[in-house]
Amino acid sequence: MHIFHRIPELRAHLARFDRPAFVPTMGNLHAGHLALVQQARPLGDVTVASIFVNRLQFLPHEDFDSYPRTFEADCAQLEAAGCQVLFAPSEPELYPQPQRYQVQPPPDLADILEGQFRPGFFTGVCTVVMKLFQIVFGQSKGGGHAVFGQKDYQQWLVLRQMVQQFALPVTVHGAPTERAPDGLALSSRNAYLSAAERAEAVQLNQALRSLADAVMGSVGGAIDLAALEQQTVARLNARGWQTDYLTVRRCSDLQPPTATELAGAGAGGSHPGQLLALGAARLGRTRLIDNWVF
Repeated sequence: MHIFHRIPELRAHLARFDRPAFVPTMGNLHAGHLALVQQARPLGDVTVASIFVNRLQFLPHEDFDSYPRTFEADCAQLEAAGCQVLFAPSEPELYPQPQRYQVQPPPDLADILEGQFRPGFFTGVCTVVMKLFQIVFGQSKGGGHAVFGQKDYQQWLVLRQMVQQFALPVTVHGAPTERAPDGLALSSRNAYLSAAERAEAVQLNQALRSLADAVMGSVGGAIDLAALEQQTVARLNARGWQTDYLTVRRCSDLQPPTATELAGAGAGGSHPGQLLALGAARLGRTRLIDNWVF
């Protein structure tokens, strides 16, 4: 595996390839990241990953300074997974001046859910991904592919629409959420959990599945969705969680479903896979997110 820390050297190496397949990460890798690399490998003629902890997507009170940085272990895992090129820039390399030009996604998609509780988060994500895309794909002859995990469903949707809006020569792929045997979505932040919290953490996934099951079990979608969401939040909070949101939305745009769409997902409905339950909640000092498509 070739490792590059400077933009010119990476570009010079990638100039010999036609279609990079790219997996951006912030490091502290787990099996979920490696599954993205495995999905990327057959898509292009060179498999590229990046490791960069992006300051722009952290709020002042969040864990930028303490975010786990495990570079040597990450390199070993990437190489074993078949990654051929790793781009690991320093902050001055990627942001040699303050990044005053930024990508502002539309508020109807980016200021809800995660964006409501982490204002500016998706601006930071879009800005760094746009910059990484320009670096990795800027010289490609046939465009390229990028793979993101659908655990971060809203992020995947925001980035997919960004690529469409800017007509970038990149195909954005979504990879299914990798889970532990008990159903917990794999996340770098799971490392923050104590043993007791790790045993409890699966309850977020179970709450989402319970919410989805209640909608699917309704006859013709005849259900008070807001009340059901509130009840699910109350049950989770009673276990010691602090819930930011736990809700049902459309997969296509993350807006609330109509009565007709709820009926399509309910008992006897004919439109599975168009809705998802998604949530974010804090367990101790660890904030977890997850979703469940149904």
